[in-house]
Amino acid sequence: MSVTPRLNRLFAADGKCFEVALDHGVHNEPSFLSGIENLKQVVRTIARANPDAILLSIGQAHWLQELAGKQKPALVLRADPTNLYNTPTPKHTFCQLIDNAVEQAVALDAASLVVNLIWAPDQPELYNQCVANICRLKPQCERYGLPLTVEPLGMLPDKRRGGYKLDPDIRRTVSLARQAVELGADVVKADLAEKVHEYHRIVEAAAPRPLLPRGGSRVSERELLERTSALMQQGVSGIVYGRNVYQHPHPEKMIRACQAIVHEGATVSQALSILKESGRKTQ
Repeated sequence: MSVTPRLNRLFAADGKCFEVALDHGVHNEPSFLSGIENLKQVVRTIARANPDAILLSIGQAHWLQELAGKQKPALVLRADPTNLYNTPTPKHTFCQLIDNAVEQAVALDAASLVVNLIWAPDQPELYNQCVANICRLKPQCERYGLPLTVEPLGMLPDKRRGGYKLDPDIRRTVSLARQAVELGADVVKADLAEKVHEYHRIVEAAAPRPLLPRGGSRVSERELLERTSALMQQGVSGIVYGRNVYQHPHPEKMIRACQAIVHEGATVSQALSILKESGRKTQ
């Protein structure tokens, strides 16, 4: 079956998508829960601002799909919790594919299913598991016309803090983004580059699939909006932000500001003015 009908729900008429990630709790890292303790309320707040999509876990997707009315964000569903985010990192790492993830996604009326492609130099078994997960999901997604979003993540051991951190070498993300497409990704959700002006290399590697950069850790409003603008100018098809939205004092205004850049080509100054409507100074 064609994935086009669901992709048309995920992406707006201009071919762009602003997505808010709220699936952090599924990875069982306590520090990820700040700001989403009451997920029911957070989903309602985010949905009210009407981003193009919201990323949730299978067990929490009902908070979005129970909302009445046709005009609400598309559901994107996480297929594979991992413990690699845990600090300290457990001796045994995994990226566990949920049983019957495709059928559950279809039953929940999801617009896409998200799966990890994690690479770390000392985690060959985890990487192998991720590749196997993608290879298993792809034909099932094709059968049901469900777009598969692959999330390539290059990671390195963090000797200072423990756990893992993002690999700053853009060559790793470029290679993983290309592999995601080679394995059948319909959408690629990739890490940021240390040098934002080089992000076009990842866009090129993912072509012709739409590329959605993910946001990472919390930064100031100005830095976030400047980054968003720079990424859009390099040909990305949208943005996926999590903590920078739901941990913001005014998440609805932050969504509006980001969407203005993504969908309307607004300048950073124009986006900042949306945040200033609350009457407070920007960070």
